[in-house]
Amino acid sequence: MTVWDRPEPSNRPVPLDRAGIVAAAVALADEGGLEEVSLRKVAARLNAGPMRLYGYISTKEELFDLMVDEVHAEILPAEPPGDWREALRGHAVLTRQAALRHEWLADLLGGRPALGPHTLAATEAVLAALDGLADVDTVMRAVETVSAYTIGAIRREIANLRAERASGLSDREWQRAHGPHVTTMLATGRFPALAKVVHDGTEVDAATSFATGLDWVLDAVAAHLSRR
Repeated sequence: MTVWDRPEPSNRPVPLDRAGIVAAAVALADEGGLEEVSLRKVAARLNAGPMRLYGYISTKEELFDLMVDEVHAEILPAEPPGDWREALRGHAVLTRQAALRHEWLADLLGGRPALGPHTLAATEAVLAALDGLADVDTVMRAVETVSAYTIGAIRREIANLRAERASGLSDREWQRAHGPHVTTMLATGRFPALAKVVHDGTEVDAATSFATGLDWVLDAVAAHLSRR
């Protein structure tokens, strides 16, 4: 039986429910990452004994599942998308925005399907927009392709943000600090393609990079769907 199927116990002697537990866990993760989330710390924030939480949540993994589903409420579209492309783009953009608000989400995206009500509703909105455009297997491959790009791009962006905080250097400061080494290596002539990128390439921010890559992936999906 999943955590969503199990009934909640009585809230006495201390008022307690899963929604409050999940809210406290999300707040802890937002403040210090997933490593800050433990049933003991969540219980302390709620002024409850740690053993009380086991009546609502059996494992930390269940708590993580609930946290992911809670954040998926932020990924649900405000209104039905106009078409499949808008649905896939909107889901990707809202997922990125949620991950920037809750960086720990990047560590939990992917893997086995999440089964919470908000997550299922977000998935339903995407699949409904693609319904009838192709056979079910083609639709699933399209969704998986966009999802793989989205998750990879988000994890890369979050990893960069964490590295920036850990080093205390912005991207520009890091580039200046490592510039002499890169210049020396490129001067050897061993990396002509890389040198061209470094000298002639245009640097863009993370949001622009994400949007551009997403459009390219959607273009590829559109081309495949048109052939079907």
